[in-house]
Amino acid sequence: MTKRRKFSPEFKQEAVKLTLQPGVSCRQVALEIGVDPNLLSRWKREAEASSSKAFQGSGTPRDEEVARLKRELARVTKERDFLREAAAYFAKG
Repeated sequence: MTKRRKFSPEFKQEAVKLTLQPGVSCRQVALEIGVDPNLLSRWKREAEASSSKAFQGSGTPRDEEVARLKRELARVTKERDFLREAAAYFAKG
């Protein structure tokens, strides 16, 4: 069973701000920051409904940083594995 991720109010507000840029879809922003598109849509609705009282949750900036670092580690690991396979391919040829 996985632990439920918590996001800080600041993270949620910044994510909602990104969706307000012209030419950017909510789904696109969600995939870039590593959250479910439905979750980001809900945050956007909450922010529009009550901007001053939105995001009263208990997420911490530390959790946000850990999530960001995990996403970055996964990306770098994929790049490393790709380069390792490419090097092995060219070493044989």
